[in-house]
Amino acid sequence: MGSIDFGFARGESILITGAGSGIGRATALHAAAMGLSVSAWDLNPVGLDETITLLEPSGIQVHRWVADVSDDDAVEAGIADAGAALGPIRLLHNNAGPASSADLPFDRAVEICVGSVRRVTDAWARTTPGDGAAMVATTSVAGNLIGTGSAWYSASKAAIMGYVRHLAAYRAGEFRSNGVAPGMTDTPRLAGFRESDTGQQVLARIPLQRMASADDIAYATLFLLSPAASYINGVFLPVDGGWMVTQ
Repeated sequence: MGSIDFGFARGESILITGAGSGIGRATALHAAAMGLSVSAWDLNPVGLDETITLLEPSGIQVHRWVADVSDDDAVEAGIADAGAALGPIRLLHNNAGPASSADLPFDRAVEICVGSVRRVTDAWARTTPGDGAAMVATTSVAGNLIGTGSAWYSASKAAIMGYVRHLAAYRAGEFRSNGVAPGMTDTPRLAGFRESDTGQQVLARIPLQRMASADDIAYATLFLLSPAASYINGVFLPVDGGWMVTQ
C-alpha cells in the first residue's frame, strides 16, 4: 500500500490492548511504521511475544504488558509501567475483548467487555495530557447495526459505542473518542468462518466481495487517532466493505 502518514509526531506513544493478534497486532505494526512508540498489552503472553518480535525491526520503543484488562490492579500497574517506559501516552486503542464465540454468562461477559473499556480509559486519562489525546474503541456492526447469534456480544458492542458517545460529549476537553466498527474481518477468531454456509451468505452480500483484513481496521483506527482526524469526535465508523448498505 506504500507509506501512509496521518501526521503523527515521531516518538508519540500509543497504548493498544489486545495487541497479541488480529486487529490489535495490525494496529501495533502500522503504528510503529508511522513512528509511534507502542505499549502492547494482551492476556496471552505467547501472542504478545510474537507481536513484540514483529515490532523489533522498526526500531521504535516498545513496552510489553501481560494483563487481564478486567482487573483493576493489573490495569493501574500497566498504565504506570507504560508511562515510566515510554513517557506520556496520548493515544489509546481499546481493542481487547473476548471472541463472540466464547461461552460466557451474559452478565459477566457484558461486565468484562464494557467494564474493561471504561477501566482502561479512566486509568489512561488520569495520566495523559489533554492536547491531542485520543481514544478509539473497537466496537462492531454487531449490536449497533445488526443482531447476531451471541446475545452478550451484540449487547456489549452496542454498550461500548454508547460509552464512546458519552465520552465524546462530556470529556472532549480531555481527549477525543471514537469507535471503529469492523464487519466480517479475516482474523484468527474467524478462522474457517468464510468457508461456512453462514460465512458464504454474508460474503455474498458484501459489495467489495471480500472480508476485511486486520490492516483495513488498523488503518481506520490510526486515522481516527491521528491529527488528521482532529475534528472527528463521537463517530461510529463501520469498516465493512459496504455490507450494511445491502441490508
